[in-house]
Amino acid sequence: MSKFLLIPDSFKGTMSSEEICAIMEKAIRKNQPEADIITIPVADGGEGSVDAFLRAMGGEKINVTVKGPFFEEMEAFYGMIDQGRIAVIEMAACAGLPLVEGKADPRMTTTYGVGQLMEDAVRRGCRKIIMGLGGSCTNDAGTGAAAALGVVFRDKSGKSFIPVGGTLSEIEHVDTSGLLPGLKGIELVAMCDIDNPLYGEKGAAYVFSPQKGATPEVVKELDEGLRHLDQVLQKDLGLALAEVKGAGAAGGMGCGMVAFFGAALQMGIETVLDTVRFDEMLQGADYVISGEGKIDSQSIRGKVVIGIAKRTKKAKVPLIAVVGDIGDGIEEAYEQGVSGIFSINRVAVEYKDARLRAKEDLYLTVDNLMRFLKAIGK
Repeated sequence: MSKFLLIPDSFKGTMSSEEICAIMEKAIRKNQPEADIITIPVADGGEGSVDAFLRAMGGEKINVTVKGPFFEEMEAFYGMIDQGRIAVIEMAACAGLPLVEGKADPRMTTTYGVGQLMEDAVRRGCRKIIMGLGGSCTNDAGTGAAAALGVVFRDKSGKSFIPVGGTLSEIEHVDTSGLLPGLKGIELVAMCDIDNPLYGEKGAAYVFSPQKGATPEVVKELDEGLRHLDQVLQKDLGLALAEVKGAGAAGGMGCGMVAFFGAALQMGIETVLDTVRFDEMLQGADYVISGEGKIDSQSIRGKVVIGIAKRTKKAKVPLIAVVGDIGDGIEEAYEQGVSGIFSINRVAVEYKDARLRAKEDLYLTVDNLMRFLKAIGK
């Protein structure tokens, strides 16, 4: 009886990680009914991350009333896993783009509710918080979340206020002395798969705020606010974080997680693998099957398949990558630990047509692989 670990990324716009796991498992069981199969849906930090962790590890979804993007009351949630020791929060739960559909304005939106979710998790006794940075509608660099947890921001007159993207330039002083005491001693990890700096042409405002509703004029305004915040953080906290890889993630939330809470920014797949104890699951495994929508030279920078490959190589377990498209320049993937890469595109059609048959093609591709393994007695 063979042991399979299934840990694919989603095929964006086509199939979720959970759907892919289910299809792969069906194809494997057709050929090896008694196989030991472990499925691990991958969370990338955006919408759906909490559910992915809960499906992979079990746990409880906690519902909390918090402030939404425009400081309105709303119901949000986070997950408690590992017997309540780890809280998994996706900032999109209360600061996500779908929540501002038709009225998006990154000058006005806040991460305050994210801080409230963190506070609730701390009060319930968690010892670690995993924060998913993705899908945000904000550009406040996490100042809203910080304010919810006791950090005080003051303007020129000394008056305290809760900053938003459009008022970052009004911050003259940051005081972290009132930060929620319960946060001390809690490990914080932010899932971050981008390396954008805080500001500049590759920063949070220029790269991401247009999709959040910012006009070219507003982009410049938001970027200036982030630059100003960086100067204040240097002055008051002695922190120069603007060029830290990932500082610009989620409207500067990457910077805020480090500056206000001392969080570590970590690649999403590394966070997933550590949290689900992937290395332990690898023991006794015969095959690991992963995948993503397209594997190309960009994938080598540390996305899902390569992150897994580094660990399977060390454990000497074959890793099969089942993907949508295969791009050029992927030879290094084999050096990193990928044993074989297989595309599900069985016929030459455009993406708009391929995505309609993706589920069936995925099933047939994995079925084909299983037939081959059976034929060679594996």
